[in-house]
Amino acid sequence: MGILGLAGMAPGPNTSQPHTEHPVYPYLLRGGEVTRPNQVWSTDITYVRLAHGFAYLVAVIDWYARRVLAWRLSNTLEAGFCVDCLQEALRTHGRPEIFNTDQGSQFTSAVFTGVLLREGIAISMDGRGRALNNIFVERLWRSVKYEDIDLKGYASLPELLLGLTEYFAFYNGERPHQSLGYLTPDAVYRSGNGGGAKIVDRFGETTLGQRQTAAIEVASTT
Repeated sequence: MGILGLAGMAPGPNTSQPHTEHPVYPYLLRGGEVTRPNQVWSTDITYVRLAHGFAYLVAVIDWYARRVLAWRLSNTLEAGFCVDCLQEALRTHGRPEIFNTDQGSQFTSAVFTGVLLREGIAISMDGRGRALNNIFVERLWRSVKYEDIDLKGYASLPELLLGLTEYFAFYNGERPHQSLGYLTPDAVYRSGNGGGAKIVDRFGETTLGQRQTAAIEVASTT
């Protein structure tokens, strides 16, 4: 293939390539505690192999309740489907205090961060190479792939769409989570009891609230 100048059509494994001209915001969540719904949301993209092609899946998750607030599928890595997912989550569930992403070009783009800035949401971004900074979305990808995608081997994007619609309804409303005291994300999100998270990666002496305020002040000047 190299001699003939040919290249495969399958995507590479990295869905989080940064854009050199996009601003990167600091990670705000080291050493803090998530104590209520809509305090911290985050998002990420994962690659889904189909029998006949491939797709990308993005989701927005609430850190306190581990609830999937919105999700979208696409056959490209353009930022549009990520923005659509974010806007659906905001329209349906209000807005969080902090929104965390990786440094992928979709999330550092002006069209994506612009939505967050207009809503007055503090933007937090993972450090380079720090996959555990967004651990709750990583755990979601592990669950959805092990429990649904890998078992069913979807053949096409429409088939995947139908399957994930069923799976995320099950994940939010029926599947008990050990980390939530064997409650469901829906139950914890509605009641505000039984969830939470402690971020053990320390960040000096500043508190989560202090870093959030600083981030909003910085964002307002950019």
